[in-house]
Amino acid sequence: MSIEIRNIRKNFGSFSALNDVSLDVPSGELVALLGPSGCGKTTLLRIIAGLETPDAGNILFHGADATEQQVRDRQVGFVFQHYALFRHMTVFENVAFGLRVRPKQTRPSDAEIKRRVHELLELVQLDWLADRYPPQLSGGQRQRIALARALAVEPKVLLLDEPFGALDAKVRKELRRWLRRLHDELHITSIFVTHDQEEALEVADRVVVINKGQIEQIGSPQEVYDHPVSPFVYQFLGNVNQFHSHVHEGEAKIGGVGLKVDSHQHTQNSPALAYVRPHDIEIFKERTGDAPAFEAVVSYIHAIGPLVRLELQRADQTEVIEAELTKERFRELQLSQGEHVFIYPRNVRVFLEQQTH
Repeated sequence: MSIEIRNIRKNFGSFSALNDVSLDVPSGELVALLGPSGCGKTTLLRIIAGLETPDAGNILFHGADATEQQVRDRQVGFVFQHYALFRHMTVFENVAFGLRVRPKQTRPSDAEIKRRVHELLELVQLDWLADRYPPQLSGGQRQRIALARALAVEPKVLLLDEPFGALDAKVRKELRRWLRRLHDELHITSIFVTHDQEEALEVADRVVVINKGQIEQIGSPQEVYDHPVSPFVYQFLGNVNQFHSHVHEGEAKIGGVGLKVDSHQHTQNSPALAYVRPHDIEIFKERTGDAPAFEAVVSYIHAIGPLVRLELQRADQTEVIEAELTKERFRELQLSQGEHVFIYPRNVRVFLEQQTH
């Protein structure tokens, strides 16, 4: 089922939670609403579910206006961050709950409920826990049961609010891969809320970046990471180095060093901010060729895992630069703390200062 979100506004007193938000979600797509706490993403999810009422705007399911529909009429499955399982019910009865409380004329038979519940427990790979109670399960198991319960009522839309937020990092990684595989199998239109950039980029077909009640960017994970449209998106999606700069006819001046940039060919001496990701910082012990480079001193080395993270102090003492090297490149350079090096930034992205406000 497709979802159309049209000009949604929502205020809580004087606070504007959502300000004229519009979004189309095609049938079968898995979309991440990504943003910091308080940006409006959970409010938008609750409005889609019917748990909140918008002050203005419309929600359409498959072209039909659902804005005034009750929650029970929307055919939506909702998965909460903290599971919301009934502690006094077995796993089986938790999953069966939505089917048992249906009106008599639409309620399946006991045999059909049993068949469907066991089918769903097999789908989430927990059929062997049917007789257990929620307190006897791990956090990851409880979240999968919560998902099975949401799927039991055969929703046309699946909504997940920070579904893995209460879990530890290892379980969270396992579950998000599992959710992606499950979605590929079921193809239910799904929207999940997260503030975890890695989670959104790994799981979603499309990422919707939200900031202060407005959509900053919509695109595939690759698009939003490689081509952020604003400084906010750039900084929110991973580590980044920020430099104060001036741009003049396609050249960004940073601390006396001129870097060619593809954009702003006709800009005349405008203040700007330049951004470079740590993995786009190249380091050499000697100056190489005529390429523009910064002189810096290695001030900190953190060599754990497959990447080595470095902090480098610019020679003019203005900014600390973060860089990431592979273990192989780090061994090749044989860097040590206090050593003088030359830094070559690649893939510099520049935003004029009026674009950053």
